[in-house]
Amino acid sequence: MPSTATPTASAIPKASFDWLPMALVAVLALAGLPLIGSPSTWLTLTVAGLAMGMIVFIIASGLTLVFGLMDVLNFGHGVFIAMGAFVAMSVLGFMPNWTASSSLWMNLGAIVPAMLAAMLVAGVVGLAFERLLVRPVYGQHLKQILITMGGMIVGEEIIKVIWGPGPQALPLPEALKGALVFGDAAVEKFRLLAVVIGALVLAAMLFTLNRTKIGLLIRAGVQDREMVESLGYRIRRLFIGVFVAGSALAGLGGSLWAMYQQGVSPQMGASVNVLIFIVIIIGGLGSTLGCFVGALLIGLLANYVGFLAPKVAMFSNIGLMVLVLLWRPQGLYPVANR
Repeated sequence: MPSTATPTASAIPKASFDWLPMALVAVLALAGLPLIGSPSTWLTLTVAGLAMGMIVFIIASGLTLVFGLMDVLNFGHGVFIAMGAFVAMSVLGFMPNWTASSSLWMNLGAIVPAMLAAMLVAGVVGLAFERLLVRPVYGQHLKQILITMGGMIVGEEIIKVIWGPGPQALPLPEALKGALVFGDAAVEKFRLLAVVIGALVLAAMLFTLNRTKIGLLIRAGVQDREMVESLGYRIRRLFIGVFVAGSALAGLGGSLWAMYQQGVSPQMGASVNVLIFIVIIIGGLGSTLGCFVGALLIGLLANYVGFLAPKVAMFSNIGLMVLVLLWRPQGLYPVANR
């Protein structure tokens, strides 16, 4: 009598996770140690690179989701960065007693509202941006590039009208100035805070994308939009939510970038835009994990090369992108149908 045993769950093949791109971060960090020579200097540069990478990831993660789900090339993403930076600067300016205090908790009590306000304003601007500029050009990449770049220029002019055309200083809150000393290594306090905030944002995004229904629909929409729509879900409603969330993340990243650079300018978003697109190309267009790994690689490489060979630091990111694309033409974690 033939066996009627049903296949067990263990018989179902599971896709193995590709750890190799993530291992590149550790390889790059370890390769920098003998080149730099001093362990204390290496630790300082590594933490600075991780902080930079975390901030860039926060900014770029929204853009890579927007492209992955909406197939929109938003070259105006920089306006949300600059808007978030200026809003955060204004909020911190209204709380001088909190930022001048030597208490870390009072400083955080000023920074958190500043970041939330930056996210709120950037999200609202993103909503208007999507409705007025992006919606008429869905599926038309060339027009998307042109109209979103035009939108960024208009946004920069609005910023100049409200806050002025010149760069402005943004001093760090008192308790976040200076550095913590670990042996012979000095690690800036704000950069440690940036690493923590970046890790929290990453955890929140991974939880949302992997453990919630909305996240499931977003990931499914990235993989196969037509299939999700055929199941009765209105994927267009997700478009607006994802675009607003991506804009809000850019605002959050802009506020952190402004404090990281200790200054703001209307053109700061445009200057960061190039770095963001390099990150999402390295990671794989539409891939959140790839965006995270790419941002860490860019942050570490920029700090190591800036210390070892400052004259070629500007080209190190482009060189990394070329090497990654020669190895994996679709990026570190390519997304299906891209």
